[in-house]
Amino acid sequence: MRHLLLLLLFVLSPVAAMAQVPGVIPAPAASSDPAIDELIRIIENDETRAALLERLKQTGTETPAPAEAPPDLSIVRQLAEYTKAAAEGTSATLRSLGQVFGDLQQGLSGTLDADLEAFRNVAIGVVLVAAGLFGSFLALRIVVLWAQGVIARRVGGHGWVSRIVGTLAAALVDFSSVLIAWAIGYAVALVLVGGATGRMGINQSLLLNAFLLVELSKLAARAILSPRFEALRLVRVGDDNAAYWSFWVARIISLLGYTFLFVTPLLAANLSAGAAAAVQVLVMATAVTIGIVIVLQNKDDVRTWLTGISARRGNDGTGQLLILLGSWWHVVAIIYLVTLLVVWFANPEQALPFMLGATLQSLVAILVGVVIVGFISRFVRAGLRLPDDIKARLPLLEARLQAFVPTVMQVVRWVVILGVLLAIAQAWALFDFVGWIGSEGGQQVAGSVISAALIILVCVVLHVVVASWVEYRLNTSIGKVPTAREKTLLNLFKNAFTIALVVFGLMLALAQVGVNIAPLLAGAGVVGLAIGFGAQKLVQDIITGIFIQFENVMNEGDVVAVGTTSGVVEKLTIRSVTIRDMSGTVHLIPFSSVDQVSNMVRGFSFYVAEFEVSRDSDIEEVKQAMRDAFAGVMETEHKDVILDDLDLQGLIAITPASMSLRARIKTLAGKQWGAGRLYSELVMRLFDERGIQTPTPRVSYVPGKGGTSLLP
Repeated sequence: MRHLLLLLLFVLSPVAAMAQVPGVIPAPAASSDPAIDELIRIIENDETRAALLERLKQTGTETPAPAEAPPDLSIVRQLAEYTKAAAEGTSATLRSLGQVFGDLQQGLSGTLDADLEAFRNVAIGVVLVAAGLFGSFLALRIVVLWAQGVIARRVGGHGWVSRIVGTLAAALVDFSSVLIAWAIGYAVALVLVGGATGRMGINQSLLLNAFLLVELSKLAARAILSPRFEALRLVRVGDDNAAYWSFWVARIISLLGYTFLFVTPLLAANLSAGAAAAVQVLVMATAVTIGIVIVLQNKDDVRTWLTGISARRGNDGTGQLLILLGSWWHVVAIIYLVTLLVVWFANPEQALPFMLGATLQSLVAILVGVVIVGFISRFVRAGLRLPDDIKARLPLLEARLQAFVPTVMQVVRWVVILGVLLAIAQAWALFDFVGWIGSEGGQQVAGSVISAALIILVCVVLHVVVASWVEYRLNTSIGKVPTAREKTLLNLFKNAFTIALVVFGLMLALAQVGVNIAPLLAGAGVVGLAIGFGAQKLVQDIITGIFIQFENVMNEGDVVAVGTTSGVVEKLTIRSVTIRDMSGTVHLIPFSSVDQVSNMVRGFSFYVAEFEVSRDSDIEEVKQAMRDAFAGVMETEHKDVILDDLDLQGLIAITPASMSLRARIKTLAGKQWGAGRLYSELVMRLFDERGIQTPTPRVSYVPGKGGTSLLP
């Protein structure tokens, strides 16, 4: 134990610690060190050694401090932390503002003590460079405007492609003038200011670099607005608005750019930091004031513009939002500008870059969103047009797509709007969407939503494909003419497939978003059982309809008699049949009420003609008239539908006043009525020509003695 404690002491001693540091050579241990002597004395004494061991044991068995409790993440605690941070931030901002103005006052007082003679010498060199730089640039601007005018006249009104190409060419000419003026400024700085040494000062370099950056920024604004040449303008604004915005944008860029890139570094290096800070404060306040004035000047114009957009949209939900934005946008803009100024005063090195970066990212996100939404709106308004050959094959496909595509585009539009809002929240650190989507939970939620959306999209596409295929098969002008049986079965298949697709698609989509569909399936079984008991008529309709379809009793287009109703079958479902009678009335007959179905167009048909003649008519003459009438029918276009000779059955009934004769004409299924009506017409005409009388009651007047009598 003694040797172990000595080893422990050696490791913890300053000499051992020094030996562990690279490059430090430990000093030899001295026996006269009081710490070592004291430790040796403690170890050699039994009582003190026992006390030391007891203390070491207590230190080793000491209960560790409890782990720090997890932070309280409740809404109340978070709200308290947020308000605390906001109050501390406001206090820090006010203190920073006070410090800024205090430093500014001290700096201005120190400006008077600066070396004005040295500053005058620097200013002379800068003025010479500025004269050469801006003089050459103004001269080159005359050439640039002439060249841009030539480009604008050639572009004319040849469309957007020519406009974009012309704008790029004009911007290239403008960019060349900026580079040439910048090069001339450097030549002036090296030759005239530098003199024999050929060296330029840092102040001239600051001016030249500030000129390059500022003028390139103004060049971008000029290229977009093109205040002088409407043919090169990329935005749809009038000449007055283009000149107005080009003027103020150029002035603000010049004011801020030259101040922060040239003036304040020059003053800080040659006069004092206070003078530079004073100029910065003055310029920032001026820029914000100009911004507020611009906002107030355009308050009504922007509100009118947004109200017009809302009116063109029919004042829908988005239109109402635009109206609300038009009423309050100026207030939001002014608050933003004032906040920007306050943030710059408080923390220009951190808060201002963050705010400007977030603003730029928000503007880019809004611009991209507006472009995408505008393209989608243009596509929806233009509509979907299919080629003529496809419309001939699938007449209903274009209408179906025109009803489906706008709905999808509306969903895409709201997804784009949501993406813009998320990008703005990400830029302003309101919601870390990138971090959330990269987490396991975010990926799971996103994957579930995307999977459900894809399932719904696939179901819709399948519905369009199957409906189009059924439509193609039922199209009588393309390919093989479908039979009545095919029409019935294909329509039933389309309806059944649509119902099954909706049910299974909805179930799969709900399963993807985490909904347990097992209770839904069990509930559907229970509901189906309840419907089976409570709606016996419905079940009877379906079962009878299934057997009618299996037995192929009737199909769409058949002429049938169902109960007391006869007519053409217009629609046949698994539950009912729709019949339009001779008067045009539509009858919906459920199959549970059908006891008998009579199909008049199955296989072949007979037209049964019965004629009643007077009792004293010659039967052979009547039969010959009926044969001659049939011969007349066979000389018309109806001969193609007649399958056999006239079936003249002859005399079928005799009464004291009349005789009845019957004949039948065999035709194709459903073609008996046309040929039969013509046959009856010819028979009656021949009866009149040959004097064959029908048993029509007559009243004769016979005069009598002493009065009159009416005898039949």
